[in-house]
Amino acid sequence: MTSAAVLTVSDRGAAGTRADTAGPLAVAALREAGFDCADPVIIPDGADAVEQALHELLAHGLRLIVTTGGTGIAARDETPEGTARVLERQLPGIPEELRRQGAARFPAAMLSRGLAGTAQGALIVNLPGSPGGVADGMPVILSVAPHVIAQLDGEDHR
Repeated sequence: MTSAAVLTVSDRGAAGTRADTAGPLAVAALREAGFDCADPVIIPDGADAVEQALHELLAHGLRLIVTTGGTGIAARDETPEGTARVLERQLPGIPEELRRQGAARFPAAMLSRGLAGTAQGALIVNLPGSPGGVADGMPVILSVAPHVIAQLDGEDHR
């Protein structure tokens, strides 16, 4: 079974003053798709925290990491900056599609600055912290994740 993780990025979630409603949705979608995925890891906002958490998750050999939160334009929204420090290759088509599909239902989705790419044999994708953003985004991720992982393993194109 392919291993995955969900990283929720939220100051209030990490402080315990706000329930994580988006992370569990991502975990449920991953499990339903057949991934081995623990409950979400919750960390505070900030590029340094994201970078460190991603490195820790990658050290466990995970193949897919989905982040939720910190992709907007608020001062503490630095998930893309932390993710960029870890990515070896960006896959801009994934966040483009996430924004395109999200904006069709919620115009502010086009403001998401999320990234996607590969690092250390894993696919990493940033999603917004809203339950709606996760619900809209997980099908996009799951539609390409098996192919990306197969390509990272050296398999031919399908």
